[in-house]
Amino acid sequence: MNFMRGYVAVIDRTNRWVGRFVMYGIFVMMGILLWSSISKTFFLPSLWTLEMAQFAMVAYYILGGPYSIQMGSNVRMDLLYGEWSDRRRAWTDAITVLFLIIYLGVMIYGGYDSLSYSLQYGERSPTAWRPYLWPIKVIMVVGLFLMLLQAISELFKDILRLRGDDIPREVI
Repeated sequence: MNFMRGYVAVIDRTNRWVGRFVMYGIFVMMGILLWSSISKTFFLPSLWTLEMAQFAMVAYYILGGPYSIQMGSNVRMDLLYGEWSDRRRAWTDAITVLFLIIYLGVMIYGGYDSLSYSLQYGERSPTAWRPYLWPIKVIMVVGLFLMLLQAISELFKDILRLRGDDIPREVI
């Protein structure tokens, strides 16, 4: 149980830090889109702005996912869940997070395969700007891996709840 508590503390702290840092990525995307509007209005339009804004949004979304899971901000069907006891919720969460862990494992496998291909062959975007795709694929694999670590942390929290252990507030 001490291993679970330590794991939860480290992973939650890491994902909280990453999530809080990436939260400001929305301003990066806004800046890119603002420059896109200004350059289209007053100058020659920039080729890179739309695709760079998409890359910024992918980084914002995928690296913010683990923090969202940690904070319980993910979408949940609350038709029956809200009326259940804490123990029944913990059982349900423990079972459903197993499916998430399997899903994320498959996504990481595919993402790593795609990243390897991109690095091996120097894959570039088919647009006029033609940026290399490996940087965004690295971010995607890292984000999925952090999400997997957070899902395991959530599973450990559910197991600790089922055992009746208190989970310190700074860990959650």
